Amino acid sequence: MNGASKAVSRNLVLVACSLSLALVMMDVTIVNVVLPSVRRSLNASISELQWFVDAYSLVVAGGLMTAGALADRIGRKRVFLTGIIMFGAGSALCGGAGSMSALILARAMQGIGGAMLNPVALSIIANVFVEPKERARAIGVWGMTSGAALALGPMVGGFVSEFIGWRAVFWINLPIGLIALLMTIRFVSESRAPVSPPLDPFGQAAIATAVVALSAALIQGPDVGWGSPLALALEGLFLVSAAGFVVIETRQLRPMLDFRFFRSLPFALATVSAVMCFAVFSALLFLNTIYLQDVRGLSPARAGIRLMPFALSVMICAPLAGRLIAARGSRLPFLLASLGLTLGAVLLTGLSAGTPDWLLTIAYAVAGCGFGMCNAPITNAAVSGMPRSRAGVAAAVASTSRQIGAALGVAIAGTVRSGEHVGSGAEAAAAFLAATHPVWWLSVGLGIAIGVCGFIATGKRAHDSALRVASAFDAHDRPG
Repeated sequence: MNGASKAVSRNLVLVACSLSLALVMMDVTIVNVVLPSVRRSLNASISELQWFVDAYSLVVAGGLMTAGALADRIGRKRVFLTGIIMFGAGSALCGGAGSMSALILARAMQGIGGAMLNPVALSIIANVFVEPKERARAIGVWGMTSGAALALGPMVGGFVSEFIGWRAVFWINLPIGLIALLMTIRFVSESRAPVSPPLDPFGQAAIATAVVALSAALIQGPDVGWGSPLALALEGLFLVSAAGFVVIETRQLRPMLDFRFFRSLPFALATVSAVMCFAVFSALLFLNTIYLQDVRGLSPARAGIRLMPFALSVMICAPLAGRLIAARGSRLPFLLASLGLTLGAVLLTGLSAGTPDWLLTIAYAVAGCGFGMCNAPITNAAVSGMPRSRAGVAAAVASTSRQIGAALGVAIAGTVRSGEHVGSGAEAAAAFLAATHPVWWLSVGLGIAIGVCGFIATGKRAHDSALRVASAFDAHDRPG
């Protein structure tokens, strides 16, 4: 195969992986605007609607580490194909669900498939695009797909639910999933770690339990109260499971998650930055979706249109970040991401019922640029600092940190809605707006912290630490 044919083949692999990512990430946000329709259609209670949203994110968060380790062991293509099939089957069941219990279970099935797709696709990309500049560009496309899918979710969900029906939100996944499935079968080659990592069922069970418990506590805490028996039980389960995971992994000869990963400053700081970046993103999207519909009185479709500057900025800036990394390294995209997220949050600190449309447009566009810029340097730092033999687990850690960040952002934003005070009337709107202001100031602080982490992660000391860690793993994994 000549060079041009190889480049085409690699790009088709990237398309297949990006399509699967678009499915997974869009389903994180697309359901928010269809909740009223689902409630009317299936006579759902508020708690059932919460579990409808949470079932997906919790299962994805809990399964990412297991999927990454399993892919490194038995084959990334095999796990990836299984994930596409599971996600498609779950989507079909969601679209045909006749009760809330069936819908919640189908969403959990989607989550199982989603957990197999996200980190595994990223590890496939890391193994196909081995040249640093090509990998940076590929990760830029990856970041564009991830951010655009997340940002476009409310708009797509609003239009589909308003003009077709909420069930179509899930049916549209099927043709896209079929295309990704066929492209994966045709163009993606099988790959796995040269030295098979152990299955480590106890460690996998412990980390899955810890992530699910933490995510559930972050999401449910604002509603039931942080000192309630449920919240305390979830917090206790998280602490016990996390401690158990550390004990189990430190006693393993070849652990699923080697804590030496975190000796690499780029990897460790990328993980922290991912949590902060997605916390800002999810809080911004969650609160502004409510603001546009409940305070400004827009329909779901019109609210989606108002958020388009955010989505378009992500789509423009994500591939630009990849090109900047290829040309100048990760520091500039990191700092631009920090600047965009910080300024976007600053512009929202005075949010009111009469905030001019032009100011909202600027705030959404600037924040979208920041979010678009952050994904590529975070992912590049998390994956490129690790040897390819550990790409699956490294990618899974990065993906898990995103899920935790998203859950944290929803939890922060959820405090604004505590007590179900958002509704009609000037008093309810004023209370909602006042409650959002501390969230925007917290987002300002997180945006600045992302810049600090990025600056440190791209320095010489951080680079040297990544080289030492990668060399240690390469020597450890070398057969014979």
